[in-house]
Amino acid sequence: MTDPFSEPAADAPVAATPAEDAAVAVAADTPTRRLFQRITTEVAKVFVGQDELVLGTLVALFSNGHVLIESVPGLGKTLFVRTLGQVLGCRFGRIQFTADLMPSDITGAPIFDLKTQEFQFRPGPVFTQLLLADEINRSPAKTHAALLEIMQERRVTVERISHKIDRPFLVLATQNPIEAEGTYNLPEAQLDRFMFKLVVNYPSAEEEAEILALHSLQVDLDQRLSGLETVTSPEEIIDAIQLAGDVLVDPKLLHYINSLVRLSREWPQFYLGASPRAGIALVQGARTLAAFRGRAYAVPDDVVELALPALRHRVILSAEAEVEGHKVDDVLTELIHSVEVPRL
Repeated sequence: MTDPFSEPAADAPVAATPAEDAAVAVAADTPTRRLFQRITTEVAKVFVGQDELVLGTLVALFSNGHVLIESVPGLGKTLFVRTLGQVLGCRFGRIQFTADLMPSDITGAPIFDLKTQEFQFRPGPVFTQLLLADEINRSPAKTHAALLEIMQERRVTVERISHKIDRPFLVLATQNPIEAEGTYNLPEAQLDRFMFKLVVNYPSAEEEAEILALHSLQVDLDQRLSGLETVTSPEEIIDAIQLAGDVLVDPKLLHYINSLVRLSREWPQFYLGASPRAGIALVQGARTLAAFRGRAYAVPDDVVELALPALRHRVILSAEAEVEGHKVDDVLTELIHSVEVPRL
């Protein structure tokens, strides 16, 4: 698989020694690597392209994280979640966020049972395993704050009673970058709850032609999805998450991640830098990415590949940088290239 997240600059520091290159080349055929290959192969039968979305979502899922997706409408986000649910053997759901959506519409609420003459809790749509929160910024703060609290705690508390969310639990929240009317900006503290922010662009000409050929047939989507093989289960995913936690991260690599995060707080074009949560996301993501590639240890390339998705929603450009037309990704790329890559 090609590197979908970033293209290293020609003058970027050399990341790997010859010994490290050899180790990467002979990556072991581990259960986690085989699982990752089975998932991506099966997803590709229905969902064409969008490598950044697929890889970033799977890294977040196997790292106990959540994903914020910025994309225009019509790029197949709902299809992706349904496909992923079928392939992973997980329950999936979708919530369309609107201006009148209430927190109880997400969490569920007590309903009076006439037979028992008691209130019974009726679970809301958040009680699933793969949840698409579509256009999350269209609801007021109290509504999407309720979802973000569940993302952090993985439980719903109603009438002083806690109800656990089954694991694995992944939220893919989307927002539209081109439509500002009737939207509410997510506060920085809430954006920080997302492990990655993935920017999904239009497919290439070849991919779009394949989409037209694949999905222009008058075939019911449920019928098409039913033809996909379920290649794993929630239990196997939880086991793989625990295995990814055993991947070695060298102290030099921890220092490198720490340097990237702390430098973002001092970078002149940023008004606000990344929080410690960004460093945690990079460490966890690097472990998972190494496991996907059959390694028992993380390398600097894993960190560089995940740096933009982990940092882009956690930093804010200064007013001067915005006036000068700077883009967050461009400034972050410059920052990343300024930090010396460790030789392990």
